[in-house]
Amino acid sequence: MAITIKDIARITGVSHSTVSRALGGNSLISEATTTRIRKVAREMGYQPSAAARSLKTNQTKVIGVIVNSIDDPFFSEILFGIEDAAQQAGYSLFIAASQYDPIREQNIVQTMMEQRTDGVIICSSSFSADKGRQLLANGFPVVVVNYKANENFNYSIYHDDVDGSQQLTEHLLALGHTKIAYLGNSKSGRTSLDRLNGFKKEMCKAGVKINPAYIYEVEGSEPELGKESLHYFMNLSDRPTAIMCFNDMLAIGFLHACRQACLRVPEDLSVTGFDNITFSAYTSPPLTTLDQPKYSIGNESAQLLLALLGNKIENQNNTHKEKVLKGSLLVRSSTSVPLPNE
Repeated sequence: MAITIKDIARITGVSHSTVSRALGGNSLISEATTTRIRKVAREMGYQPSAAARSLKTNQTKVIGVIVNSIDDPFFSEILFGIEDAAQQAGYSLFIAASQYDPIREQNIVQTMMEQRTDGVIICSSSFSADKGRQLLANGFPVVVVNYKANENFNYSIYHDDVDGSQQLTEHLLALGHTKIAYLGNSKSGRTSLDRLNGFKKEMCKAGVKINPAYIYEVEGSEPELGKESLHYFMNLSDRPTAIMCFNDMLAIGFLHACRQACLRVPEDLSVTGFDNITFSAYTSPPLTTLDQPKYSIGNESAQLLLALLGNKIENQNNTHKEKVLKGSLLVRSSTSVPLPNE
């Protein structure tokens, strides 16, 4: 059975209220008594009850984190940053995946409210704004990460996807590509729109017209969708010489399809990703991509939420704080100059 405060009180010969105060660091208890009680507690293997502590402090020391998908390596790297900051502050994480499912979203919000998480970080770009506002209406501090409609929330951390896409486009243009296509994710809202806008902006800056057929979107960002999309581009009468994929996962599937179709990358077709997930360095060929500061994005979002929880930032409707982080181009072997006849 678990050791209780009453067990420690019996061994130390003091009241259980004295034990409770000593373990809680109450200054009314002498230093000698506190030291003796804590020593006995350690020797007995006492573990304080999180439930009891939350009733007393009105805090659970738990942060809720909502992501699109647990198996997406992009989110796992963001979670590392969140977890490091949370653990250092004595918090644990309650992680839930929405899977683009409105019913799951409602269940997640309901569970987080029932469990009384101290605050919530929304990393799901497609998460319903209404569900987010439901959390706010019930008094939960909320920080959003790379969210499609961050104007609905006062506290946000996001990556400058327009700039990142411009860096990739500029790289392809510098290699001599003008027939550049964009493979997007229609489910990713603002994120996909920003990356598409960055592509368009840089092409316009270079005075290069975009073939409307070169902009193609799929409903998601799984490798299988990237694999399937090669068929669309190869069936165009005027094929592109370079493909900019919404993220590394789509690009990984696209590279796989190229190998199956005996298309040489980068000789026949240059391919770029976005995010720099760990796998992108081990594709064949290694993927040129945009290195997002994923750990920093997660860590910054957790620090912002912790500041809200510690009342270091006044959590009011008219207070707004957002931070924009920039990534950097990472050139590997999946891009090169186009063939002379292209």
